[in-house]
Amino acid sequence: MAKLFYKDKPVIGLDISQTGMKVMSVDRKKWLVTGYGSIDLDPAKVQQALDGDDSYLRKNIADLVGKNLVGNLASKHVVLGVPAGRTFTRTFTVPLASEKKLREAVELEVEQYIPIPMSALYVDFEIIERSKTQLTVLMCAVPQSIVDLCINVAESVGLRVVMVESSVSAVARLLEATEEGHLPTVIVDIGPASTDIAILESSIRIAGSLNIGGNTFTLDIAKKLKVPLESAHQLKVLNGLSPGSRQQKISAALTPSLERIVTETRKVMRYYDERLSEHHKLEQVLVVGGGANVPGIGEYFTNELVMPARVASPWQQLNFGKLPQPAKQFRSRYITVAGLASVSPERIWS
Repeated sequence: MAKLFYKDKPVIGLDISQTGMKVMSVDRKKWLVTGYGSIDLDPAKVQQALDGDDSYLRKNIADLVGKNLVGNLASKHVVLGVPAGRTFTRTFTVPLASEKKLREAVELEVEQYIPIPMSALYVDFEIIERSKTQLTVLMCAVPQSIVDLCINVAESVGLRVVMVESSVSAVARLLEATEEGHLPTVIVDIGPASTDIAILESSIRIAGSLNIGGNTFTLDIAKKLKVPLESAHQLKVLNGLSPGSRQQKISAALTPSLERIVTETRKVMRYYDERLSEHHKLEQVLVVGGGANVPGIGEYFTNELVMPARVASPWQQLNFGKLPQPAKQFRSRYITVAGLASVSPERIWS
C-alpha cells in the first residue's frame, strides 16, 4: 500500500510471487482486458533473487513483456502486487482525540507486533472507519528490500511503479466488484505455494497466511495414492472431493492440509469477531486462487465453517473482447493481477 507518486494514467497490474509473474491491462470503464501474460518461476531461484541476485527476475520479466503477452499493455505505469505472506497487515483502533498523533500510534503498533525494525519497512495506513469516540485504522507494512527489488526489476524493462499493494487487497477489490464483496466476507486465496486468508468489510480488516497451496494438494495425493505428480494433478482437478470411486482416498490425502487451512481461517474469523466487529456478522466465504480448482472444495468449507462458501468466479465481469481468454485451468492465476490493474486513479493519487 506504499504509494510512489507519478501522476499519469492508465495503469497496469504486475504481480510478482514466489511461483510466477503476471501482468494485465484493464480498461476499468468497460472492464475490458486489453493485454495480459504470465510466466512461471522457480521458487528456489526467486529466493536467490530476494537474497540479492535479481538477474533471474530481470530475465523473466523481459521474457514476459517481450514474448509472453497476449494483446497490448495500455501503459508503462504499474501497480505492483506484493505477496500477502510478505506483508504485515493490522487493523487497530485509537481514541478520536489521538488523530493528530496517528503516525505515532502506527509506529507503536509496528514496534509491538512486527518483528522487523521500522527503519527496514515501508509503512502505510489509512482511517477506514470513524465513530464519535474512536478511529479504526488499517496499517500495512512491507520490507523495503522486497519492494526495492521488485521496483528495480520492473524498471529494468522500462516500467514505472506508481503504487505498491498487498496481493490480497487486490483480490478483495475484484471480489467487491464481481462477487457481492460488499458483504462481510472471508477470503481464502489458495495459491500454488501458500494460502492467504483475509476478512473483507469495505476494506481488508485482517489478513493471515500459511505455507500450504495447490502444489501441496498435488504432493499429498501423489504420496497417498503412490502416483506420479502429473497423475496426482489430474486427480485433484478432475475428481477432487466430489463423489466418486476415488473420493475416499483423495479426501484422505487432502484432509490434513485442508484442515490446517480451516484452522487458520477460524483464527482469523475469531480475531475479527472478538476485536474488530461491532455490528457486522460474517456472511460468506469466497475461495479463490489456483488451489481452488478442486471439485467440491466450496462444499468442504461450507461444512467445516458452517457458513455459505463458494469458489469465486469473477470472469463474468472481465471482458476479453477479441483477445483469446486464458485456458480455463489457468484463469484463476490472473485474479490478483486483474485486481491490481483495476485500481482507480483516485485511489493512487489520493
